Amino acid sequence: MTNLKTPPGPPAANNLLSQLQFFQHVQADMLAVLNAGFRDHGDLWMLDIGGKRNFLIKNPDHIYEITVRQADKFHKPQDYTDPQRGLARFLGNGLLTSDGAFWRKQRKLVAPAMHTQRITKYADTMVFYTVQMLEGWAGKQELDVDDAMMRATLQIVAKTLFNADVSQDAGRVSNAMAVLQEMNGNNITLESLLPTWVPTPRRRREALAVRDLDEIIYGIIRERRKSSEDTGDLLSMLLLSLDEDGQGMSDKEVRDEAVTMFLAGHETTANALNWTWVLLAQNPEVEARLHEELDRVLAGRVPSLADLRQLPYTEMVIKESMRLYPPAHGFGRVAIEDVEVDGYVIPKGSDVNIVTYAVHRDSRWWDDPEAFRPERFSPENEANIRKYSYIPFGAGPRVCIGNSFAQMEAHLMLATIAQRYQLRLAPGQVVQPNPLITLRPKGGLHMRLEARPTIQRTTPTPASAPEALPA
Repeated sequence: MTNLKTPPGPPAANNLLSQLQFFQHVQADMLAVLNAGFRDHGDLWMLDIGGKRNFLIKNPDHIYEITVRQADKFHKPQDYTDPQRGLARFLGNGLLTSDGAFWRKQRKLVAPAMHTQRITKYADTMVFYTVQMLEGWAGKQELDVDDAMMRATLQIVAKTLFNADVSQDAGRVSNAMAVLQEMNGNNITLESLLPTWVPTPRRRREALAVRDLDEIIYGIIRERRKSSEDTGDLLSMLLLSLDEDGQGMSDKEVRDEAVTMFLAGHETTANALNWTWVLLAQNPEVEARLHEELDRVLAGRVPSLADLRQLPYTEMVIKESMRLYPPAHGFGRVAIEDVEVDGYVIPKGSDVNIVTYAVHRDSRWWDDPEAFRPERFSPENEANIRKYSYIPFGAGPRVCIGNSFAQMEAHLMLATIAQRYQLRLAPGQVVQPNPLITLRPKGGLHMRLEARPTIQRTTPTPASAPEALPA
């Protein structure tokens, strides 16, 4: 590889002053920094911070090389796996942070719970908790939609994957997840330069968040082990699984997968819906077509799994929302050997960051990319989308295992909510993307609730939540 080129990029930030300046720019607007880099240096560019090389990528061909053709030459980076500074200090060694043989074993254990035939049985539970949320909106004129979406999707993932009711602990779990989101920013701030033993206020909050979440998750695990009940959900699969030596998973291993699923199972859907409400409020013609479909197909009743095929435009709205505002705005890898990509060398140990947000807004792959056009995802148009130019759930062997779960959940929740309410941005609300672990609206999402004109509702709200999921 001696004849390969080094990718272009800005001057290396090898002294403290230049590193501090970089941190300030990133804290002010990370997405602007990344977009400027692609504009100035092209599809593959290098950022050298303190001798650590980071490669930024947005070309579909390069994405294919890294996630598929040469996937075996990359692992998860330290921002994920480092137990002191990475996500692993919160998530442990779950699917999002593990690698190698252990990851393959865990993925194989979790996969059956995410099979299409199984997740379709979750549909009624998803609708139930959405309706329950809407009942609580009665009489309200304004609310933080971000908080509402997070709480509803949290209850859904707890019930469907763990057959647990976390309504009493929803506040603690939501707070812990919010602290987890901050951890991503903690890796690109001045605080990250301090030794890990320095007890900063943020690190104290992280320790308390881990403690709260552990109390809740380990409590669920203890109760299930005590009952020895197989409810057919993900938790039962994890607790009853045996490896090739006949050994079961430890409570710590189960805890790590459960916490990972709590994060991945509710954050992505909640944020996909958050940005959908923003885009619908800004595009009344799209909203009108959505309402026409919902009123024609549902006529006021709550949606069911059987209705989804009759609600194609609703699904198109969700997909286009995730194009403009992908909940996972990027994802990373680390090269475990020297790798060639398009004539450039990515040295062993270098971090590679695929910037999904930039890929999805590139005018080479998307006509008028800033426009909100759900029709891009009609069957005839979707077939012509450039491969690896739409990657809201990642790509390759490590594509998000819960993507079908999340898409079905968002589809059902949007249909349930949008037939009853129109959401409008509250006066003074400025919506700005906040690229933490997921792409959230900075400072919450305050919106006004406008009940839609009353139509005949033929199906009453379910009287009670499902007691257990079908095996």
